[in-house]
Amino acid sequence: MSHIQYAGIAILGLAAGLLSGLFGVGGGALIIPVLVLIFGFTQHDAQGTSLVALLLPVGLLGVIRYWKEGHVNLVAGLIIAAGLFIGAYFGAGWANKLDEIWLKRAFGLFFILLGLKFILTKQTLQHQ
Repeated sequence: MSHIQYAGIAILGLAAGLLSGLFGVGGGALIIPVLVLIFGFTQHDAQGTSLVALLLPVGLLGVIRYWKEGHVNLVAGLIIAAGLFIGAYFGAGWANKLDEIWLKRAFGLFFILLGLKFILTKQTLQHQ
């Protein structure tokens, strides 16, 4: 990769961090599509690279900001983290067994269904 491509990837990281802080997303919603569509990564390489970025405590500063405002359920977050820890291992194993085209299709279908759910939902539940 060239220096310009690495600069673009650094900008991608910054944008993903902004989305992470703003919406709680970044890895799957931005990093993977940009790595595939702009930087020419395979779907497998993009997903593996995104997980590398998530390994580090990249969300720590965002968590601190949300914590200060009283918007962090620490117990729920730790339970989710435990599930992520185990689930990522098995999910990566499953993903690596899929052909590239089927992995891309499943990835795209996931976001279509998620988007439709957000678009078509008329009301939100209030968390108590």
